[in-house]
This record gives sequence, C-alpha cells and structure tokens, in this order.
Amino acid sequence: MRLEKGANLGQSFQRRMEETMKLATMEDTVEYRLFLIPDESRDSDKHKEVLQKYIERIMTQFAPMLVPYIWQNQPFNLKYKPGKGGVPAHMFGVTKFGDNIEDEWFIVYVIKQITKEFPELVARIEDNDGEFLLIEAADFLPKWLDPDNSTNRVFFHHGELCIIPAPRKPGAESWLPTTPPTIPQALNIITAHSEKILASESIRAAVNRRIRGYPEKIQASLHRAHCFLPAGIVAVLKRRPRLVAAAVQAFYLRDPIDLRACRVFKTFLPETRIMTSVTFTKCLYAQLVQQRFVPDRRSGYRLPPPSDPQYRAHELGMKLAHGFEILCSKCSPHFSDCKKSLVTASPLWASFLESLKKNDYFKGLIEGSAQYRERLEMAENYFQLSVDRPESSLAMSPGEEILTLLQTIPFDIEDLKKKEANLPPEDDDQWLDLSPDQLDQLLQEAAGKKESESVSKEEKEQNYDLTQVSESLKAFISKVSTHKGAELPREPSEAPITFDADSFLNYFDKILGPRPHESDSDDLDEEDFECLDSDDDLDFETHEPGEEASLKGTLDNLKSYMAQMDQELAHTCISKSFTTRKQVEPVSQTTDNNSDEEDSGTGESVMAPVDVDLNLVSNILESYSSQAGLAGPASNLLQSMGVQLPDNTDHRPTRYILLC
Repeated sequence: MRLEKGANLGQSFQRRMEETMKLATMEDTVEYRLFLIPDESRDSDKHKEVLQKYIERIMTQFAPMLVPYIWQNQPFNLKYKPGKGGVPAHMFGVTKFGDNIEDEWFIVYVIKQITKEFPELVARIEDNDGEFLLIEAADFLPKWLDPDNSTNRVFFHHGELCIIPAPRKPGAESWLPTTPPTIPQALNIITAHSEKILASESIRAAVNRRIRGYPEKIQASLHRAHCFLPAGIVAVLKRRPRLVAAAVQAFYLRDPIDLRACRVFKTFLPETRIMTSVTFTKCLYAQLVQQRFVPDRRSGYRLPPPSDPQYRAHELGMKLAHGFEILCSKCSPHFSDCKKSLVTASPLWASFLESLKKNDYFKGLIEGSAQYRERLEMAENYFQLSVDRPESSLAMSPGEEILTLLQTIPFDIEDLKKKEANLPPEDDDQWLDLSPDQLDQLLQEAAGKKESESVSKEEKEQNYDLTQVSESLKAFISKVSTHKGAELPREPSEAPITFDADSFLNYFDKILGPRPHESDSDDLDEEDFECLDSDDDLDFETHEPGEEASLKGTLDNLKSYMAQMDQELAHTCISKSFTTRKQVEPVSQTTDNNSDEEDSGTGESVMAPVDVDLNLVSNILESYSSQAGLAGPASNLLQSMGVQLPDNTDHRPTRYILLC
C-alpha cells in the first residue's frame, strides 16, 4: 500500500514539475480567431474558399498599416483553420510578442477594426494569461464573472467588445446557457441578441484606453538612432528593416556558444563600417542600450572613449553587428536555396498586388522608381510572412534570409559613405531616464486615473483632508472578506445596484432566529457578528425567555472580562503608545461616572478612551513615511482604495510607534 502511494506521489510530483517547466519556458503569445456569421455554408466545400478570400481582403485592406510595422518577434498573420471538436472552421492567427506588450495591444486594435470593417465577422482574442481583456478591465467586471466561467464569453463584434452574460437564475432567460457557452452557441447568441451582450461602458473604456491613439501611435513607438555598422548590414536593413528585431533579440538572448562566432567576424567585417540611421522600436532600442557588453579583442570592433560624441553610435553598431553575426552563424553559409520560394510564383500574389494598387498602397509613385521598388519589396516580404506563409519546415530563418540578401543585393561601400553627410537627425532618448514624477504620471495614465480638478500640487497638500484616510479604512474593514480576497470600497458612481431576493430572505431569517434545522453556530456570517456590536442592535423580543437570559448573560460576562483587561493594562505602558481623547467632562459627574467607577472598581485608575481615528491615521502616516518614496504596504493599500497621499515634505527622522 505504501509503495502504491509512493508511486502515485512520485507521478504527481513529476506532472507538477513538467507543468512548471512548461510554464517557465512558455513564450508570450497572443491568439486570435475570426468567425463568419451568419454562416450557412460551414459544412460545404466552398467554406474554405470563402474564408481564404476574407483573409486576402483583410490583409490587403490593412496592409498600409501592417507593412511598415516592426514586430518584436512575429508579425500579425491569418490562415484558414478547419473545424474540429465542435469549433467551426475559421480564420486563425498566433503571434509571439515577447517583451513588447505594445505588439499585443496593436493586434487588439487591428482585430477591433477588422470586425468594424467586416460586420459579418466575430473575433476572439486571448493570450497566455487567458482573457487578458477582462484582466485589463478587472476593476469594472460584474461579480458573477470569474476565470472559471469566462470561457467563450468575450468577443469583438461590429467593432465593440461584447460579453455574453450568465443567467441570474437557471432558466430565467432561455437564450442564455447555464454553463459557459460553446463557440456555436456563442455565435448564435451574438447573431440573435447582439444589442443585449454589449459590454458595459466602463469595461469598454478600460480596453479602449489601451488602444487609444492607433494607428498614429505606431510612429510614436519608433526610435531613430545613428549606428556605425558594416556596409552589408546597412544594405540588408535598407531592404528588410524588420530584421533589426531579429538581430537585437539574438544579441539580447546571446549565450557563450553564440559569442564563439563573434570572436572573429566572418560575415560582417569591422573594416567596412559606415555611419547610418537605423529605425528601432523603443522596446528594441532599450534592450540594446541597457545591455553592457565588451567585445572580444580578436573581433576587431574597437570603441572610442565614452567622452567621444559618436561613442553611442559606435556602441550601438557594435552590438547590432554581433546580433547579425550570431544569426548568420546559426546556418551554414552554403545552405540550400531550395527553401526559398518566389513570392511572384504564388497564385495569390497577382490578386494581392492588384488589391494593393486599388487601396492606394503605392501613394501615386511612378512604377519602377526607387521608392516604388522599396514599397514593392516591403509588400513582397509582408505577403510572404503574413498572407502566403509557408510551413515552418520550409520557412527561411533570419540568418538564411540575411545571407540570401547579401548574395543578391549589389551595394557599393563608397556610395553608402557619401550618404553619411545627409543622415536624418536621430531622436532624443531622454524617455529612457524618467523622473519619479514622470513615472508616476505614466502609471496613473496606464491605470486610467485623471485629476478631476486643475489644482496645483501645493494647494492639494495644504487642503488635504486626513479624515479621508480613516473613512476609507473603515469602509475597507466593513467589506466582505472571503478566501478569494477582500472587497475594496467602490466609488458611489461605480457601485452596482443589485438585489438578491434569496440573500434578502436569508438575512431576515437570521434576524428572526434560526429555523429548527439550522442550529450549527459555526455557520455565522458577518451579519451575525455585526449584531453583537452593541446592546441596542439586539432585539430580545424575538427570542425565548431562556435564550434571552443566556444571551444577556454572555454579553455581561464579555463586558466584565473587557473591563478587567482595561484595569490591568492601565498600570502598564501600553497606554502611552496610543493617543487618547482629552477628558472634557469632570471626573465627579453624576450617575454615568458612578456607574463607570462601579464597573472598573473603586480606587482604580480609569484608562482614557483611545482616539481610534487619530491613532489609525498617525500609524498609516508613519508607515508611509518609512517607505522613503518607494512602494510599500501603506501606499499600496491606500491607492487600491483610491486615496492618494501627498508627498512627504517633512524630512525629520521617522519616529516609530512601539508597543511595550
């Protein structure tokens, strides 16, 4: 028996280890699916042809926006996916976005626009975290929606976010399934009840906030910098600007084996370096700049002193050259050209090129001109990667693509050097060094917080009301706390108005006394304990005489016990650690004071009542001050409740409140 249990435990441990390793090695990816509704031809032979035409129309119509985009790892793509396991045939795409989260939100924008331009399409999108759109709008979700029941409920339709609701009661609304819907059920609901499943305004606003500014935001995410690069890399980037991402990733994720190829450069010799302008995304530029790296002496890449005005250009060029050399070292220089497929040989290319011309992709450029050929090459590259994407076994690696371009592109080093004098100015990279105030502003913008009044910082600090801190914490303490966490106080405008008849009747059952079969005292809820706060909240008329006496005796014993504790603590230094209220009334008062003396004992000292609000606020401020401007429990708790404390301008040593 023990051996069997040990074997089961061993298998369970092994499965958990495999799952952990799988999660650790999982790349950040986003998946998106487009379904056609209404779709009576799902089982017909023409359905694949219909979806293929939609793919061509979508990729052509959005080509002006997608072609120049520099992706971190993989581009946006669509392909036909046949029906399987109850999921109808649809258009499917997956993109690895890696460290650049903006790629994922740009895809969200594209998907949203696709459903707006093609109303007959419904889209679903999710990533490694699952329903990341719901995660973004977590502060505004209804209470019934959680990860366990959110499957197949979130869609884009007509350019708007839709959430299929769950019925409040089983069978209350016949068109809503009691369990998470299947894809066919969800499509039927969207078709028949599109106006009833629109997500709330606050949820849609939270998602729209993340994609606000596209497509103009694409240019703002780019960074142009001067780099001192080998001429071969300059020629390659001129034809394939997107390869800068692969080179940066190769350098950023390098290992000792990769660096062996960079001891002596074979492909990109340092003697051929020239000054050029390279376009990065801000994510790629930050990855390249923040890496500290000293090249091997045998490589031939020497850097000028840091005081040199062109030091940054030499450093960026050196790092980028190492990335390109690593990519080329991973494939044989005599690799077979059989993998390379001509774009123009594809049956879809002619219609794709014609659609580009109809959508004014070439902007009126003369056919055959240098700019026309440059845009045509970008379109061919985009077509090969996103529209007519080959199987992974036939696709060219970045290194093979670079070597192919070097073999086919004629370039003259002297001509490239002549262009050094006419390089465009590089962008300012001050955005890498954000001040604390700028970082706070970015975080607040990301969280969607805006100042309702244009009040100066000094006026806010002078007029700050500390009662907001105590009132917020009181509201937080009074909220429900379960194994899923505590509920944070909502703003009055955000608080949902709901009425649950069952809970309402159960509440009255608790007030009027337990039913005959409800005698377990361990099942008390928060309301039961709230009823024990004071004598005034008890209604003894609802209990039997025996129960009255028992309950009253329990409360009297509790009060007596608390009074004895107060007497003992009055002789210790515990009272000195709290701020007490001032004794306004004289000690020799009438019956109230006499009764207090009787309860506490004749001749004993009476503890002054503690000022709970003042002690609460002072302790919170002490904790906040000890954080020294960094994140900590006090600021995190207050910010989650919407309380923003002003900066601490008092630089005196922090005094800690100690309990003796």
